[in-house]
Amino acid sequence: MPDIKSEKIERYLETVFKKKVKLLSMRELGKEPEARELKAYGYGVPILLEIEMDAEKKSVVIESMAAGPFGHEHFSDRAQVMLWDYDTFNRLPRHAKAIDVGAFIKEGGLISVGDAEEFFLLMDFVEGDGYFKDLERIKTSGEITDIDIERAKALSDYLAEIHKTKKNEPNLYVRKIRDTIGHGECIMGIADSYPERFEFIDSRLLEKIEKQCVEWRWKIKPLTHRLSQVHGDFHPWNILFRKDTEFTVLDRARGEWGEPADDVASMTINYIFFSLQKYGRLEGPFERLFILFWENYLQRTKDTEILNVVQPFYAFRGLVIASPVWYPSLNLDVRKKIFRFIENVLASKRFDFLKVNSYI
Repeated sequence: MPDIKSEKIERYLETVFKKKVKLLSMRELGKEPEARELKAYGYGVPILLEIEMDAEKKSVVIESMAAGPFGHEHFSDRAQVMLWDYDTFNRLPRHAKAIDVGAFIKEGGLISVGDAEEFFLLMDFVEGDGYFKDLERIKTSGEITDIDIERAKALSDYLAEIHKTKKNEPNLYVRKIRDTIGHGECIMGIADSYPERFEFIDSRLLEKIEKQCVEWRWKIKPLTHRLSQVHGDFHPWNILFRKDTEFTVLDRARGEWGEPADDVASMTINYIFFSLQKYGRLEGPFERLFILFWENYLQRTKDTEILNVVQPFYAFRGLVIASPVWYPSLNLDVRKKIFRFIENVLASKRFDFLKVNSYI
């Protein structure tokens, strides 16, 4: 794959902004400035572009996707993600804005879709600190502040608000439930990414969990009235906080509509995850945040049915945080407790958020 020259990036951006553009610098996000050519190895990571237009400076991000497992093996898989992102980002409140969707072409340029080799997304750059940093701080100190309480409530309020928007499309809900089980990014894809054997985890254990999740699919798929506007990947690394409770969300995934339980599970399992690393159970500040999040969400939405639906979504997110791919150095005891949580939650007809330790 050819390197992308700075002049071709400038030419592409001029077609987007309809202005003369000067590229000032380019770097992978989180790294120091590097050369003014976009190397092939950079594809699949966010690239921050500092540009100047009409004597004003602006920061934008080019984000693409590398080939790999989790349903991203084919060019068409990755193209679908970029096109979905561009189509849906700007319709979700507080989401970082997508400016354009384009493609890298074989000659080392950016624009043509017909000759596309890989797609990319052009987005506004958003300042802020990932919410996971708050959770890391709480894990270290064992204490929470008033702002921690307010932020958890704000995130719960946000989900309650976006989930109010419903869509009457039964077939789409059925597909979303099916994808949660079988898509490469979801339960079966995550399970396939595990080594043949790792510590206590083997194919028999993963097969058992998959079978339980398939049973849950048949319980949930008739609940088509639940199809709602969702984020789709609402975890602490996709939320940037600035002052107090001001935040922006990033990287909504897998489309615009889905099951609200996925968003709630995606966030709340991280309170469990960080607490297990600190206390070996859900305890102290993380238990307080977990219960607050759930109680506020249920009070706002009156959606008690979610407690009969969230189980396979907790299994999905549990497989992610227990994964040796994502967390290879995770303590053995923590990994065992996550799997125990997965199995016990899947065995429960109604999730009791006040008794999480009984599942662990």
